[in-house]
Amino acid sequence: MTRVDRSRPPAPSAIRPFDFPDVDHRELGGGLDLRVARTGGFPVVSANLFVRAGESSLDEARAGLAVVAGDALEGGTKRRSGTELAESLERLGARLGVSTGWEGTTVSLSCLAERLDEAMGILAEAILEPEFPDDEVARTRDQQLAQIRQRAMDPSSLAADRAAHHIFAPGVPYARPLGGSLASVERLVREDLAEYAAAWYRPATSGMVVVGDVDVAEVEALVRARLGGWSGRPPAREEFEVVPATRERRVWVVDRPGSVQSEIRVGHVGVERSNPDVYALSVLNTLLGGAFTSRLNLNLRERNGFTYGVRSRFSLRSRPGSFQVSTAVAGDVTAPAVREILGELERLVEEGPIDDEVVAARDYIAGVFPLRLESTGQVASRIVEQVVFGLPEDYHRTYRDRIRSVTTDEALEVGRRHVRPYEAQVVVVGAAEVVAPALEQLAVGPVEVVSVG
Repeated sequence: MTRVDRSRPPAPSAIRPFDFPDVDHRELGGGLDLRVARTGGFPVVSANLFVRAGESSLDEARAGLAVVAGDALEGGTKRRSGTELAESLERLGARLGVSTGWEGTTVSLSCLAERLDEAMGILAEAILEPEFPDDEVARTRDQQLAQIRQRAMDPSSLAADRAAHHIFAPGVPYARPLGGSLASVERLVREDLAEYAAAWYRPATSGMVVVGDVDVAEVEALVRARLGGWSGRPPAREEFEVVPATRERRVWVVDRPGSVQSEIRVGHVGVERSNPDVYALSVLNTLLGGAFTSRLNLNLRERNGFTYGVRSRFSLRSRPGSFQVSTAVAGDVTAPAVREILGELERLVEEGPIDDEVVAARDYIAGVFPLRLESTGQVASRIVEQVVFGLPEDYHRTYRDRIRSVTTDEALEVGRRHVRPYEAQVVVVGAAEVVAPALEQLAVGPVEVVSVG
């Protein structure tokens, strides 16, 4: 009998081959970008329509308009009320959803392949003929206002919003919450949503992605039939430069009297999605704070017991998003946790990663990649990324090879270029009387206590 040494973890198995499905790419009339991926074995089809109507195109006075307009699309069309729209989808066994971000709005549809024609008709109706009835606009607006108020009371959301405020300079869209402010959302009325949709929901620069057990020619004919009359180009997006609020490391304490826990965010301006360093940065971030076995988690959770978990991430957008470390700890260990976070960032930049860490991070990313592409919806979302960011046709097909080719030296180089611990803004949401004195003793930067009311 073979004895198993349980004191040593088993070695990982070899990376299994995985082929991203072939994507047929063609441009339809009006500039609509159609991409179809045929996946056999599953009767469910996912269709995602992306329009370049996102929050980054809005000034602060209209912040939240794209989000509210997207949410209100499910409230009815010129042919059907919101209830009738929902009932029509239910009869087909279809599901329609809308999500809006900085880059644009995605209307996603999921249905059986045999119902795609009818369901696609409803999707086209929602985007081409939105009604925005007053009662639905009021409901959607009030719901967004409630979410804004809730974010101000939730320590985690508050920390995220305040971190963005202190990382990005005033006037940069990313400095504000995605959903807007009470002042900007309260004033929205039906006419605002209708005018916005009429201007921005246009086929040029938009993309339709269909994934499932479908025939490409039939899908093209179907999309032409449903969206063939759609025309126009959205307004030119106003350019903006992403600049930091400051390059001086500072500590911001958002006071929540009586709080026994602190939400911590440490970050600075990061990189844009098109940056060629993103592959090496993905590996670097995984070993820093993107996996359970990362440096930050082993330090703050396993060695010190400060937290249940800590993460780091680069928010990749068409323009540079943020790099952030986020965690929650007890109030009395806030300063030690901040010290350890900054220490890990400094060591990473000064000493760099070691070979074993890089190999483990590469294998982890390559190994989980197929697990995030198990459904037609997941595949469709990845192909939408190609539309949104103009990624090359072979991006997902070559992704694992590019990740696995990252070297330790490359990881060190991109870390020194893009991780800047001495420019990081440290945001702590917690009881100022408890955490501020200890943070001042760290002497990592000026400490300022702010209140949010």
